[in-house]
Amino acid sequence: MEKNQKIKGILFDLDGTLVDTAPDFVLSLNNVLSRHQFPNLDPSIIRSNVSDGSAKLTSLGFGLDKTDPSFDVLRNEFLAEYKINLLKNSYLFNGISLLLEFLSKQNIKFGIVTNKPREYAEPLVRNFSELDKSVVLICSDDISEPKPSPQGINVALEALDINNSECLYIGDHINDLDAGANAGAKIIACYYGYSLCAKNNPYSCDSANNPEDLMEIINSYI
Repeated sequence: MEKNQKIKGILFDLDGTLVDTAPDFVLSLNNVLSRHQFPNLDPSIIRSNVSDGSAKLTSLGFGLDKTDPSFDVLRNEFLAEYKINLLKNSYLFNGISLLLEFLSKQNIKFGIVTNKPREYAEPLVRNFSELDKSVVLICSDDISEPKPSPQGINVALEALDINNSECLYIGDHINDLDAGANAGAKIIACYYGYSLCAKNNPYSCDSANNPEDLMEIINSYI
């Protein structure tokens, strides 16, 4: 999609793109580790792996792989703890409120496509009034193939009633960029998030070091 082609909608990843959920993952994982008399993980380690999901965090915390008989029990305990702490410390990244207000003024529709299961994603989204205007929320359990598959983005495009050439997909993980590219959408990498902090981005796409950058990039497409 060329920059002179007007976009009509934007799809966002959730964790690490719109909402900083890392503080509640840090709290939850370290609570469970302490309960089992394991040493707490440094918050920076947890933060850099949030986008890889509960299995990766469980493995890091307990030094186990998925074949260990206790892995699923510990992962489920971690998820139960996270559900308790889901809304305690998470917050919109600084500048996201202004960005979403800008989109509203420009009549640009937006939605969210996340690999987070709905039981965690929906309460999180509802917790922030700024996300109320999201047209669609696609979660990992709404589809058969999570990102990097383009399936979730394609479903969201139908809800926004736009085609891929009229859409931007924005995320902080390589799976986000792959999914957006696989869907034929224009992609933007968020370097302020979790997994692309080291800027290990193989795509020659626009990148944002903060939400203010995002606003400038988006403005170049409208």
